[in-house]
Amino acid sequence: MILLKKINNAPIALNSDLIEFIEETPDTVITLTNGDKVVVHERMAEIIDKVVEYRSLISGSVQAATHRRLRLVHAASRRRRE
Repeated sequence: MILLKKINNAPIALNSDLIEFIEETPDTVITLTNGDKVVVHERMAEIIDKVVEYRSLISGSVQAATHRRLRLVHAASRRRRE
């Protein structure tokens, strides 16, 4: 989820996986995969930066969790062999 501010200043958390495309007309309009449109204060480049940052965070979390799990599996395997 990325945090944005709607044109009426209401904060929203938007599931970035649902973004179909973004337009600047001059307001920034986000069209979602279901056809809904959201008008926000943020510019297109800022939204893209937020999506990249969020996905990097998620990717890093998944990698860290995978490494922890692999270490646990490896340690359990070693104990069984001993």
